[in-house]
Amino acid sequence: MSNAVATATLSREAKKLLKNVLFVCSQNRLRSPTAEQVFSTRRDIEVASAGTNHDADTPLTHDLVAWADIIFVMEKVHRTKLQKRFKTSLNKARIICLDIPDNYEFMDMELIDLLKARVSRYLALTGPSSSSSLRSSAHGDEARAVKEAALVRRRA
Repeated sequence: MSNAVATATLSREAKKLLKNVLFVCSQNRLRSPTAEQVFSTRRDIEVASAGTNHDADTPLTHDLVAWADIIFVMEKVHRTKLQKRFKTSLNKARIICLDIPDNYEFMDMELIDLLKARVSRYLALTGPSSSSSLRSSAHGDEARAVKEAALVRRRA
């Protein structure tokens, strides 16, 4: 087997071990993008974020829901909306409510500490951060591109 084939095979095997984690809030402007950024350096998961509202920076889609192995919602209302609107896409995903109210700014240190404490109950906090090449995924890349465009719009 050539080195290129061996590397590609190893890369596919490594991707199979990664969990796809989706963070959801209402607008995808403060809490879920903070969670996405905080956990984006982990080697064992791929992360994305979205909002339940139709005018969210990254609106929740059936594709994102179907992609996720674990969905962390910030409030019970998000779980309810998710279960009603995306029932057909929830085949494999586990939904976990973090009970984090909309009282924080983007990357607020208190929010970051709360996210780390509550998410760590469900994801073992292991390993150093990874390179972006290992963590690349179509949904994650799409979510990041939309998020970056929204941040540029806000700054303008």
